[in-house]
Amino acid sequence: MNKRGYEVEDDAKDFRQQLASDEGLLSGEGAFDKSSGDLEPEMMTMSIDEIAHSVSGIVDFDNGHKVSSVTTDSRTAGQGSLFVAIPGTRVDGHDFVSVAARQGAVAALVEHKVADTDITQIVVDDTVRALGMLARHNIDRRRELPDPFTIIGITGSVGKTTTKDLLFSLLSRLGNTISPVGSFNNEIGLPLTALKVHASTRFFTAEMGASHIGDIDYLTKIAPPDISIALIVGIAHLGEFGSVDNIAIAKSEIIQNLLPGGISVLNADDPRVSAMRRYAPGKILWFGENGSQLPAGSHLNMYATGIHTDDLDHPRFLMHAHDELPTANDANSVKEDTHQVTLGIRGTHNVMNALAASAVAHELGLSLPDIADVLGKQERISPHRMAVSKVAGKESSFTLIDDSFNANPNSVAAGVQGLADWGANQRTPPYRVAVLGAMLELGADEKRLHADIGALCARQHIDQLIAVGGNEQLNALAHDIVDGAEAAAAAEHGDDMTTPADNTDGNKAMISSCASNIDEADAMVAQISAEHPHTVVLLKGSHASGLSTLADRWNATPKAQQS
Repeated sequence: MNKRGYEVEDDAKDFRQQLASDEGLLSGEGAFDKSSGDLEPEMMTMSIDEIAHSVSGIVDFDNGHKVSSVTTDSRTAGQGSLFVAIPGTRVDGHDFVSVAARQGAVAALVEHKVADTDITQIVVDDTVRALGMLARHNIDRRRELPDPFTIIGITGSVGKTTTKDLLFSLLSRLGNTISPVGSFNNEIGLPLTALKVHASTRFFTAEMGASHIGDIDYLTKIAPPDISIALIVGIAHLGEFGSVDNIAIAKSEIIQNLLPGGISVLNADDPRVSAMRRYAPGKILWFGENGSQLPAGSHLNMYATGIHTDDLDHPRFLMHAHDELPTANDANSVKEDTHQVTLGIRGTHNVMNALAASAVAHELGLSLPDIADVLGKQERISPHRMAVSKVAGKESSFTLIDDSFNANPNSVAAGVQGLADWGANQRTPPYRVAVLGAMLELGADEKRLHADIGALCARQHIDQLIAVGGNEQLNALAHDIVDGAEAAAAAEHGDDMTTPADNTDGNKAMISSCASNIDEADAMVAQISAEHPHTVVLLKGSHASGLSTLADRWNATPKAQQS
């Protein structure tokens, strides 16, 4: 926890500093608005006095202008903008107030008055807290309008962003939907997205992340959910939380803070998520593959059977929807509907994310045929998340599975499983290469957890593993991955280990090695793909590992094509 009492989620611990330095993660990106096609639709217009009152601020002088948008990046300020100056650890956003003014901003939210600028300034104690207060005020104004408005909160150790992206596409069939770009799921990103809500917004999908107990509680105070989705309790940020039980407590805050009578959407395959039912204030929708943690007397509302992949490695399954229907004697009968679904995105682990999003969309009125149609057309999600492309260099080419946005043991395991499944239906399987970076914030267990990932790669019979470092810490963790892989391979093969190149009976041992940086990994992949024309590469690591930079480099090659 930082000195102000709020935390920053995911690998973006420098989120506040990055935004304030004018080199932030926003760079003009905001929230999707399906109806208009605009990247940054206007918020509901507010006067300077209204804003000051909502954030308990003091107005330096009121120039009489109206505010129609909010930004923390002075480069994206424009006519009608309010610039929020966030002080960072290296650069102070207050240094850019005059830049925002020249860009057209009509006011600035500041922690101290900035000299030598004639822009209206609203002075508060804490600009991040004030940003949250202003976002809550915008939400409250929308709720005062007569037209229906629904907030859907989403959390989980893995799958939040994919579920959010799928749900955005589904709900856009039903009405105007606001959804964050990327993983804007912390105390800066969520209010910035909430400030995109306007009078015609029907749905707001709010991704909520946490690295400490209380984070989601704070976010739900900004955007109180009508519906909350809890996906899975894993071990992301284990070092920050201290235990998986604490992670479960943090994630449960999204259920505990539902509006009265709100709907809980819970994973019936996860015991810690299933236990959150004790906090549900109203109806519960259960989703899952097997319902192993479903409480007695309950039934799965959305589930999948016959999960497999097609010839293009897209997951296929039969989606089942169970609805409770009231009868004349006040008892409930259950109606089942089914539909075949082929996901436009890859990875069988995304079936669960699709089920969660579909459970909400179906509850809100979207039919199974429409759900299947949307899921089949959703081929792209947020950047660096299971994005598939063809990369061609001068002497080699390969298929890239770019899942490099972030990593924790659960998401890496899912990515490795997806790589192992790739090309399973092909007569000649591809040469599978896992390029893995470190996973951060795992605390005392980080050495073992990295070794476990290496061992998983060996057990899944990945052909080649490249663990990528970059500095002393990352290099040590890369070696832990390789050590785990080699130990697992030795346990399975003993003295009879053969390499993929000289083995033809399928009993092959994985080749594993370390790369000290992404340039070395780049060269290794180029050599591998030159030797093996049918190569598929999984790229997965925490944001700090820099693997997304390697993905951008590969995708910038002239012949790179999305698939």
